[in-house]
Amino acid sequence: MAAQSLASSPDSTDGPVTELGEFLRSRRDRITPEEAGVRSYGRRRVPGLRREELAQLAGVSVTYLTRLEQGQSQNASDAIIDALARALQLDADERAHLYALAHPVSAKRPRVASKPEVAKPGAEQLLHSMGEVPAVLLGRFNDILAWNHAGHLLLAGHLDRDAPSQGEDRPNQLKLLFLDEHTRDLYVDWEGEAALAVASLRYVAAQFADDRRLAELVGDLSMNSPEFARLWAGHDVRLCTSGSKRFRHPEVGELELGYEVLHLPEGNGQRILTHTAEPGSASFAALRLLTSMA
Repeated sequence: MAAQSLASSPDSTDGPVTELGEFLRSRRDRITPEEAGVRSYGRRRVPGLRREELAQLAGVSVTYLTRLEQGQSQNASDAIIDALARALQLDADERAHLYALAHPVSAKRPRVASKPEVAKPGAEQLLHSMGEVPAVLLGRFNDILAWNHAGHLLLAGHLDRDAPSQGEDRPNQLKLLFLDEHTRDLYVDWEGEAALAVASLRYVAAQFADDRRLAELVGDLSMNSPEFARLWAGHDVRLCTSGSKRFRHPEVGELELGYEVLHLPEGNGQRILTHTAEPGSASFAALRLLTSMA
C-alpha cells in the first residue's frame, strides 16, 4: 500500500495526506462538535470536526497535526496518539489501528516479501481434525489457504475442493464475497457481512501496509466492485474475533451459526475461521446433514 494518498483533506490546501491522515479525517467527519464538546461557530465546510478543533482537543498545534497527517512527522509520541484517540472517541479496535498507522511495522523491519503464502502444516492438520466443524485457514489478506471438508461444503461447495492448493490461483474470501454470485447469495445479511469483511481487512492492512499483494487486492476489488470501493473509502476498522452469521445454503436452507477466529501466535496474519451451531437447534441438524454429504 502506497504511503501517500492522492486524496486531500477537505480543510487542507497543503497537499496529499497519508493513510494515517485519511483515517484521522474519516473519524473527524464522523463526530460532531457537540459530541466532542466543542462550541460550533461560523459556517462549517466539513461535516464533523475541523482540523483546528481536533488539534485543540488533543493539545497539539494545527501545524503539527497537518505534518502528522502528511507523513512529515514520523515520531509521534504515544501520548499524542492517545490524546487524538480520546478526542475522536475511538473504540478499542480503532485505537489499535491508529497506533499501527502512526508507528508502522515497515519502519522497523524489512518489507514483507510479496509472494504466495503457505499454510502452516500444524494449522492445516488442526483444521482437518475438527471433523464436523466447518473451518477455513485464511491468509493475511483472506486468501483461502486450506479448508476442511465441512468448511468447503458450507462456504464454497461450488468450487473445486482442491482450490486452496492452487497457489496464486487459490480463492480469496473477499473476492468471493464481492465478485462471486454464489457467495453473495449465501449470506442472508450480505451487506453486514461485506462491511465487516472490509473493516477487518482495514485492521490487518495497517500491519502489512507495504505488501504489494495488499495493494493489488484492494485495487482489483475497487475496480470491479463499487460496493467494496465505497466501504474501503469509509475507513471503518474492526478486529474480527467472534459473532454469528446467517446463511442461506443451497443444499440445507437457512442456518444461524456462531463463528470464532483463531489467530495464529506467529503474528503472520494467518487465522482459522470456525463455525458452530447451538446443539439441538434446527441449524445444528442442518449442519449435521450438510457435513454428512459426500
